[in-house]
Amino acid sequence: MKVDLTGPLFSSLETATKEYKQAKAGGDAGKAKKKALECAKIMKVLAEKVPSQKNAYLEKAEKWEKMADNVENSIRAQREGPSRSGKARGRAGSSTGSRTGGGGSGSGNGNGSSGGTEVEGEDELLAQAEALIEKSSVRWDDIGGLEEVKRLMKETIAIAGLQKPSSVKPWKGIMLFGPPGTGKTLLAAAAAGSLDAKFFNVKADNVLSKYFGESSKLVSALYKAARNHSPSIVFIDEFDSISLSREGESSESSRRLLSTLLAELDGLQDKKSDRLMLTLAATNTPWDLDAAVLSRFPRRIMVPLPDKSACKEIIKIHIKDLDASKLDLDKLASTCVEKFYAGRDLQNLCQQAMWNMIREENKDLDKLAELPYKELEKRKLNVTPLKYEYFETAFEKIRSPLTKAQLAKYEKWNEEFGG
Repeated sequence: MKVDLTGPLFSSLETATKEYKQAKAGGDAGKAKKKALECAKIMKVLAEKVPSQKNAYLEKAEKWEKMADNVENSIRAQREGPSRSGKARGRAGSSTGSRTGGGGSGSGNGNGSSGGTEVEGEDELLAQAEALIEKSSVRWDDIGGLEEVKRLMKETIAIAGLQKPSSVKPWKGIMLFGPPGTGKTLLAAAAAGSLDAKFFNVKADNVLSKYFGESSKLVSALYKAARNHSPSIVFIDEFDSISLSREGESSESSRRLLSTLLAELDGLQDKKSDRLMLTLAATNTPWDLDAAVLSRFPRRIMVPLPDKSACKEIIKIHIKDLDASKLDLDKLASTCVEKFYAGRDLQNLCQQAMWNMIREENKDLDKLAELPYKELEKRKLNVTPLKYEYFETAFEKIRSPLTKAQLAKYEKWNEEFGG
């Protein structure tokens, strides 16, 4: 089986870049040089692992090597203070006609500080974005129920990959909305896993930064990384956290973030490329989203609570390696529907029921924790066929937070804006 190592490499690059900057700021030339060379080495490995971006990574590796060679001069200039470095930049600007003096190469002004700062920032942001890449092993068949949702998503993905008339434009964005725990993340993972596409699993806090202007840069880096690694799927969970309606109060940085996001989504629509790059966004509160954002997601799919048939399939998935011959799955599924259980609730229910069985069959389980681990590995957990009583007790502990009124709100929004 082929193992994807790019994710750990990007994480290592992000760490090395931060340590380089810290060492440079602290005046530790030796450590800064070591970390710059480490970044160069990682870039060369990435060039081998990602052939489509080989030249770009090798170019960055060369920049990091130049920064390593010039790190002492860079730190010396840093110590001399803003006045002397400012004069130096002025002289460099007058002699070269450029205010940066670095020519973008990191070596044009003798100390490489201008080009170095640029590549540091760019690589660090790109590394943060690429560290979000996951190799999804989830397939459509791993998801119980949600047949209509899966059909709509599969249609959108299939059209994006097929040869087609130029007037047929595939959707570049899909909005998944619905109650919490209904499987939105799992659907996105299945889309990426089935296509063998790079899966950028983005949480709101991955792009929300406390530093002014940093969030918008992170979003740009995210989509640059996704373009570099297409076919790719960018999944943004908790989407409402970064795209709330601009009618309410919001900071300047939040507005800049939203504007950058809209620009990137517009760019996806305009790109004439045969490579798949799809944005999937998930939200539990679609009514809070900015109208301009919604217009970038013409395909809006409600992910509902599972019906009786879906509940039955989901339960089967979670207890697949246990004996369920004594269970009345139809009765169990009906109770789950009555209690407004989402997929996550069903998972928790099955886990709780299994623990009820485990405790009954393994009376001294806690005492076994006193044994050495190697001794534990020699022993086997006692299990027995699952009974309805185990689930009956579990129902008392697993409660859905949803109400009929809340579910009606989702249905109403779906009627007005879904599609």
